[in-house]
Amino acid sequence: MASEEQCSAPLRWRSISLTHVEYPAGYRIKSQTAYYLVLITLFIPCVRSLSQISFFGGLIMNEGLNWLLKHILQEPRPCGGHTSVTTEYGMPSSHSQFIWFFVVYFFLFLYLRMHQTNNARCVELLWRHILSITLLAVALFVSYSRVYLLYHTWSQVIYGGVAGMVMGVVWFFITQEVLTPLFPKIAAWPISEFFLVRDTSLIPNILWFEYTVTRSETINEKINFKIQ
Repeated sequence: MASEEQCSAPLRWRSISLTHVEYPAGYRIKSQTAYYLVLITLFIPCVRSLSQISFFGGLIMNEGLNWLLKHILQEPRPCGGHTSVTTEYGMPSSHSQFIWFFVVYFFLFLYLRMHQTNNARCVELLWRHILSITLLAVALFVSYSRVYLLYHTWSQVIYGGVAGMVMGVVWFFITQEVLTPLFPKIAAWPISEFFLVRDTSLIPNILWFEYTVTRSETINEKINFKIQ
């Protein structure tokens, strides 16, 4: 919690108008941090597979748990003078909980769900490690930015990260052990066929599968175009 000296001299805040993420006026580094935070939240993929739908369902449940914990603990945010926050409570940090849920779930997906399908094992492991390190760096950056932008204290960010990691592990194994066996039946529903919802749980490496299928289809289309 902020001290009385910190609260006695409130900062003048500026806002990114598109998303209303605030940062202290005159702080170059903090303004860049705010923009980076906006860019991260703009990454919203198109959802068509049941595995992705389950993942985003877990994100929603993770946010629900964060709301519940905030209203149980009721720990106030630091005295930052923000006008855009939707709740006065800061424990645990929702951004920290979100990003660590995302990262832990993705780690488990990369190393437990995706399997080797070609001979370039070293190359595949290399890009997995690079992607994992990148995600870890993003999670650390987001966590740090919440304290740097004066939205949260370090304890609020740390507890949020722990809650997100626990939820990520729990939801991953619920998806794999409980929900995945139901995916073939759900994919066969008429409404699933109408919205092109598919079950990819039996495909060992979905990224490699989509790459090879897309490449083959592109080559076939080029051949058909030349014939015409």
